[in-house]
Amino acid sequence: MIRRADGYDAQFCIDHQRREPTGKPIGLDVGLTQFYTDSDGTTVEPPRYLRTFEKALTREQRRLSRKQEGSKNRAKARLRLGRKHLNVQRQRKDWVVKLARCVVMSADVVVYEDVQIRNVVKTHQVAKSIIDAAWYQFRQWLDYFGTRFGVVTVAVPPQYTSQTSSCCGHLVKTSLSTRTHLCQCATTHLCQCATVLDRDPNVAINIVELG
Repeated sequence: MIRRADGYDAQFCIDHQRREPTGKPIGLDVGLTQFYTDSDGTTVEPPRYLRTFEKALTREQRRLSRKQEGSKNRAKARLRLGRKHLNVQRQRKDWVVKLARCVVMSADVVVYEDVQIRNVVKTHQVAKSIIDAAWYQFRQWLDYFGTRFGVVTVAVPPQYTSQTSSCCGHLVKTSLSTRTHLCQCATTHLCQCATVLDRDPNVAINIVELG
């Protein structure tokens, strides 16, 4: 049992149905524009709960700052602010848990990027968006449901996944702003695939191949 801003949370363990094998692997490329793109080309939009409630949270924070230290009104304002934050956290967690379970139920092997969140959030321009995206929570629940349902979950290093052609393995050095992957292997006379893919599906295919 855990105490929260609006009371106590209790957790119960129940038995539930098992999944049927699908014989299929899937790779996931996480991002901010799309929460993830998988190796089948499916994309999922991020809900951005923190961004949605940001104005309301700022308003409650200002009300709290205007209250006198040690007063009952300040205690009430702190409780209201805590409940707002708790509402955002619960909605985000509920969405992440359901999505992770859906992914695990759809494949026998789930491969995702081993993104070092601690390093990425040091970029202040995107830190709030990354935290709101809940990549780490999603990864935790993927691993949990993978263990629960007997699905293999694999974390692979993200290096070069965005610059490697998923067709032939040719390395194409591009900037992060380039959203279309164009394989240039024809210029090396190794092959003539000339793959043209959106950047994210190309990364997801490379991830599943690595896994």
